Amino acid sequence: MTTIPTLTTPRLTLRPMRAGDWNGYYRLMASVRSIYMGGPFSTSAAWGMFCADHAQWNLFGCGALMIENTASGECLGQVGINSGPLFPEFELGWLLYPAAEGHGFAFEAASALRAWSLDVRHIETLVSYVDPENVRSSRLAERLGATLDTDAPRPDPSDLVYRHYG
Repeated sequence: MTTIPTLTTPRLTLRPMRAGDWNGYYRLMASVRSIYMGGPFSTSAAWGMFCADHAQWNLFGCGALMIENTASGECLGQVGINSGPLFPEFELGWLLYPAAEGHGFAFEAASALRAWSLDVRHIETLVSYVDPENVRSSRLAERLGATLDTDAPRPDPSDLVYRHYG
């Protein structure tokens, strides 16, 4: 059984998922804000994604961590390294709840998990799949130092693929 890491940054704790995280996750996934991820999602589809995010740790040695504000304990969203049959390559992904946007939390969390994936998991390259209309995620991928890879396989042919190198 894989030990799920807890990572810390100056402001954040990236921690394993808990059942109590479901409500916030579901609110986002059932809303129009999830459109860039293929949503809005039904309860059963969102639940399947929530469970898969956690299950990937035991199946592939990577998965999702919840982003928590260390000072307040508030859950701000999720960051993850996705793998498995739905992902042609290891994918660095992120989602933030609306109130958490615009504070640099996604950059901080994604940077920390990317460093863990390189240093501990020894994943040599990651990709981020981004809907072409999701300008904020494209900017974040670029801020993280990722570059467009037009030749990379992708789950959705319309996705942009940003490649992160170690």
